[in-house]
Amino acid sequence: MRRKRLTVACLAAGLALTGCSAASTGSGKGGSTLTYLTFETPSLTATFWDTSIAGAEKKVPDVTVKKIVAPSTDRDAYAKQLQASGQFPDLLQSITPSTFATAGLLKPYDQKWVNANFLLPMGNAYKGKVYIPPTNSQIIPEVFYDKKLFAKAHITAPPKTWPEFMAVCAKLKAAGITPVELGGGDPFSASMPLVGILSADVLGKDPNWLKERYAGKVRFTDANVKAAVTKYRTMVKNGYFEDGALGVKYADSITHFTSGKAAMYMMGSWFLGSVPKDRADDFGAFLTPTEDGSLVVPFAVGGSMAISAKTAAPAKATAFAEAWSLDPANYKALIEGDGAFPMLKGKTLDDYGVNVTKVFKDSYSYVTQQNTKVSAFGWATNDDSMPSGLNNAFYAASQALFSSNDVDGQLAKLDAAWDSATK
Repeated sequence: MRRKRLTVACLAAGLALTGCSAASTGSGKGGSTLTYLTFETPSLTATFWDTSIAGAEKKVPDVTVKKIVAPSTDRDAYAKQLQASGQFPDLLQSITPSTFATAGLLKPYDQKWVNANFLLPMGNAYKGKVYIPPTNSQIIPEVFYDKKLFAKAHITAPPKTWPEFMAVCAKLKAAGITPVELGGGDPFSASMPLVGILSADVLGKDPNWLKERYAGKVRFTDANVKAAVTKYRTMVKNGYFEDGALGVKYADSITHFTSGKAAMYMMGSWFLGSVPKDRADDFGAFLTPTEDGSLVVPFAVGGSMAISAKTAAPAKATAFAEAWSLDPANYKALIEGDGAFPMLKGKTLDDYGVNVTKVFKDSYSYVTQQNTKVSAFGWATNDDSMPSGLNNAFYAASQALFSSNDVDGQLAKLDAAWDSATK
């Protein structure tokens, strides 16, 4: 998820080498060739994308799809560079709709089709329209914990309130156990504790806070936001993260936690795909505790692919996107490897042929139960999404606040960045 910049010249050269064109073209008599921006991770491999593309191609006659692979998981930045060079793809996987819809670059899906097929049809809608089918969801973050390390510190149950959480941290530290793992070397990973606390304390009490920030009714420097951020600073000052956490990369933080070097790990539910299968029962999960113990689920509805409004073959692009998005076979890798919670109507986990852990099922219950769900702070793709560039500013503030007591200064910077981005 680290953000990388490439020159347009390099991008063009890369596309030429792979034979990919970002414009729809003819493919034999009556056929169409579509370009499809994807990304690869240890779970979503090249084989996964090739297989899923082939499956959807079989359901849409006379369509050939050329895969473009983003150089990092920052699809938005890469899509912007492709657009700037006149190579905007016909289909774009898991981008942030608000970044492109406002420029007229995306074609919305038919609302009747969305309503008929997904549990939360408007879960990731932007300004009343769905630009990415709401195929799956995540909780960002959960607090994962090592049951054996809890037992070693004589902790018998996960905390439900913030004071209980801090008491658990203190007890773990006293037992010589690092309370919380933090991959502070990667900006998005460094932000996870703040995402959890702000979602619980700010959005939990005012779910419309982000919309109100757009309207200028609230600010980051307000007392309630400062109080939430101060909780994170207290965790740092009390030594509840490992020494040198800002130097720990995201991948290493997973290894540290799963190998027993820390008792808790605040991370998106995609971590469920990294739970060691041979000791999966050693791990549990709870949500970032609130002051009074009320349950707040920091929720993000993701999805499959957006369709370019500029594609020369809109009917074919739509047919391919719909076929891909409704194929249960594509969900298996997302569920098992990426910890995604499926959102297709009329399906149970058994319908996807998956083998998941108890901690996955326990986490999924937060999705299916009636409870207070709010947009995960900084991770929404709907009307609660932050302005372009604000996520990077938020990540930078998260890293700065690990070593700086200047809460007021960092929050003022976020307000300034927001105001600049929304002029």
